[in-house]
Amino acid sequence: QVQLVESGGGSVQAGGSLRLSCVASGYTYSNNYCMGWFRQAPGKEREGVAVTDTRGDGSTYYADPVKGRFTISQDNAKNTVYLQMNNLKPGDTAIYYCAAATVGCVLAGLGDLDYKRWGQGTQVTVSS
Repeated sequence: QVQLVESGGGSVQAGGSLRLSCVASGYTYSNNYCMGWFRQAPGKEREGVAVTDTRGDGSTYYADPVKGRFTISQDNAKNTVYLQMNNLKPGDTAIYYCAAATVGCVLAGLGDLDYKRWGQGTQVTVSS
């Protein structure tokens, strides 16, 4: 049973930082696959934030609004992917979801079609 469990959400003021964690269990896919973070704000479509290949060179991809502020990283030994979020803005307020695809990030990208496994989400609230 594949499970993705997020943690690390919370409430911060603008300019603050948070680190999200996503632990994957039951995932025995030995080849490269894309894993990362999406978010959904109230009344808006879900959007990709940052994703990374879990094997190979660990290529990373970021949505334009978070480039230079967010960093995705992984610890393969712990089956964990992190999202370090710095200089948070009120526009970053959303539920953040961890997701895993069965293909690499070159194919999966920041669209959600190839992501078959999803976590339950963690709330991030940024106040001005």
